[in-house]
Amino acid sequence: MFGLLDVYSIKARLGPAFLAAAPALALVGATVSWDGFSLSQLIATIAIFVVLFAFADIARRRGKTIEPALLKKQGGLPSMTMLRHRDGEFSAPEKARYLAFIGKPLNEAVPSAEDEVRDPAAADAFYARAATWLRANTLDRKRFNILFDENVTYGFRRNLFATKWPALVANAVVVIITASLLVWALPHAWTHPMVQRLVVVLVIALLHALYIVTAATERGVIQAGRQYARQLILSTENLMLPTPPATGAQVRTRAA
Repeated sequence: MFGLLDVYSIKARLGPAFLAAAPALALVGATVSWDGFSLSQLIATIAIFVVLFAFADIARRRGKTIEPALLKKQGGLPSMTMLRHRDGEFSAPEKARYLAFIGKPLNEAVPSAEDEVRDPAAADAFYARAATWLRANTLDRKRFNILFDENVTYGFRRNLFATKWPALVANAVVVIITASLLVWALPHAWTHPMVQRLVVVLVIALLHALYIVTAATERGVIQAGRQYARQLILSTENLMLPTPPATGAQVRTRAA
């Protein structure tokens, strides 16, 4: 639980978990009176935290599970495929500079376009090692803050997409429970606070389902992954500098 309290986990794991569990959390909050402290409030508070962290764990595990299939559709990690000579994300001169720089610490010869055609597996293995080297040398969040933000965005979208169906199933369960409670409450006045709160839960569930269906998409995950990979490779410019860049240099990197 306490391992989820770093910045990445809060934004990329707890964020999707909160969105996925929003209707369930709203239902728990609506069915408990918060006017004073009681055992029911304590149980409800614990239940909220349990639901939230359970969804965070589901988001992380399912995110890792679906990732290989998404990468296979893209032909591999974008940070690897973008370094291929035949990929057009970066110009040939840019790519040549980046690969030449990365090849030195790796102590390996950079594959040429002909090498890539003759032995694509060996070339991809080099590009994968180059991307791994870049990730290992761009862990400074202050120096590579843009890269960190892109990584958070990718983690958020991947984990939200991973919880899409569990979230929709939980949403349906909440709707059924809430509708049943409203039917039971029909003999009572519609102005009763409990009834009003249950109506709000139904509205939240409707908006939640609409958001999950439209926002938690495979396309959004792939787009975020490519944005992260592009920024990772652009970080080579930063690594080429003799000292950590000033704010102006970071602005130039962002513009690039």
